[in-house]
Amino acid sequence: MTLGALLDCGVDEAQIREGIGSLNLPGVRLEIADVMKGDFRAKHVRVEHPEQHAHRHLSDIVELIDKAPAISGAQRDLAKQIFHDVAAAEAKVHGATVEQVHFHEVGAIDSIVDIVGAAIGFDLLGAEMVVSSPLPTGRGQIRIAHGVCTVPAPGTAELLKGIPLADVPIDAELTTPTGAAIVANVVDHFGALPEMVIEQIGYGAGTMDFPQRANLLRIFVGEAVGAAEIDYVALLETNLDDVSAEVIGYTTQKLFEAGALDVYSTAIQMKKGRPAVQLSVICRTGDRDSMESILFGETGTFGIRRHVIQRSKRAREMHEVQTVYGAVQGKIGWRHGERVIFTPEFESCAKIAAEQGVPLRTVYRAAESAYQPTAPPEANPSAQIAGDSHDHGHSHDHGHDHSHDHSHDHGTDEHRH
Repeated sequence: MTLGALLDCGVDEAQIREGIGSLNLPGVRLEIADVMKGDFRAKHVRVEHPEQHAHRHLSDIVELIDKAPAISGAQRDLAKQIFHDVAAAEAKVHGATVEQVHFHEVGAIDSIVDIVGAAIGFDLLGAEMVVSSPLPTGRGQIRIAHGVCTVPAPGTAELLKGIPLADVPIDAELTTPTGAAIVANVVDHFGALPEMVIEQIGYGAGTMDFPQRANLLRIFVGEAVGAAEIDYVALLETNLDDVSAEVIGYTTQKLFEAGALDVYSTAIQMKKGRPAVQLSVICRTGDRDSMESILFGETGTFGIRRHVIQRSKRAREMHEVQTVYGAVQGKIGWRHGERVIFTPEFESCAKIAAEQGVPLRTVYRAAESAYQPTAPPEANPSAQIAGDSHDHGHSHDHGHDHSHDHSHDHGTDEHRH
């Protein structure tokens, strides 16, 4: 479905076919056709190949990719990283090493084509940022090579760590290991469709049919509106009424050392009129668990509120200015249509103030005066955003009855009109 959506929004089919053909997989060919899903037209990709029974190791798949002459270095690296992540997830689930893992479903030829094709397609797309809606996992139970298990399958669940999920009431596997690994490697942020001017929309069709919604994956391609950077971070909050100021200060220091983006405290009043402190932590979504471990361990709190929030940032880069006291490091920031601003770095100013024996504020003022306003660094006028809409899921029959339909239904999509 991912490959179908990429092709439908304009990725060069000939280069996809050439790259997959150079894998030298005997008898493999792509059938690409327009189909109707729930009264909506979409691109369906089917992998045709001979009967296969062999289970591959990661080294076998890496060798296939490395020997493919029509796959570029960037495409090769992405494909191998996706496969490595799948191997690492399976190794953890089965108590093995990455080298020992046998690929079953994901070692099948159609999955190799899915992953390599997606790696080539996203490289050709050239998007500078990829945003995805939360991923649906589906419900119920499925049969895999190791028996019957609950959705999401164990390997898929490992790959979905740190990724926001959506509950879609369909008794089917809506996110496969293949789909989860692709998303984990190509998506920069998760959330709503970003502010953008849409240029292309691609629809990738799955094989399964659901009566309540169309089984589609939708990709939007376009140019970001404005030059402000947007990302998604986690906000953790806990209320503390029985912790000393020293403990809060120590906890704050540990949180920063562990990679928190910001930590701050707010005086609040709790029930029964008790004065207290609300300790707030802003961190990357993938760091939530480690931050919560510090909060629980150091403060003894009984609960932490979590939020995923979107923030707008100035584009920025490091910049150095020359002052009468020496070179001062800082950073410049800018937004579309606004002047560039310069902010000196505290550590750089403090070091010079100590060495020169002058007040810190004097160094700050000298650095700000020394900055000569400039135009913002050139932005790529064709900078693109790919918005990957997974609103209704990845569907995939994991039973593998060797009928060779092998359709990797990586997603479905709601149609916002």
